[in-house]
Amino acid sequence: MDAYKLPESALVVIHTAELEVLLIERVDHPGFWQSVTGSKDDPSEALEETARREVQEETGIVIGSAQVPRAALSDWDWQVAYEIYPIWRHRYALGVTRNTEHWFGLLVPREIEITLAPREHTAYIWLPYVEAAARCFSPSNRAAILQLPARMTPRISR
Repeated sequence: MDAYKLPESALVVIHTAELEVLLIERVDHPGFWQSVTGSKDDPSEALEETARREVQEETGIVIGSAQVPRAALSDWDWQVAYEIYPIWRHRYALGVTRNTEHWFGLLVPREIEITLAPREHTAYIWLPYVEAAARCFSPSNRAAILQLPARMTPRISR
């Protein structure tokens, strides 16, 4: 192994204006569906950069392109800490058992081309957000997707 993963990651809920969510299936665990997620490359990497990099690596979507402007990525300003699944702990330094995940949303057109990273994911699917949440294996990913309608609604100051 070249280096251990850092226990800080970005989760990006890729969605359409109609609240359809893109899910991708893991190569190493068929049937495990998830949103784009990945760890920081180094401690100094900004979380927004982690989100942009992971989206491009895992789906081929380039944030900052004509089709997906930078403003389409929104930092939900939310984080959760969770226990790293035992099957993936070997990727982290000895004794690291928890990860802090930061949530982002990415609004894209439904017809956007998806190019999966073949070493990471085997398939993708667009689903209405409630169905997408139900299909995710990760409780934090489910919770993030279920927040989508509230994250899409403009907040009114009172």
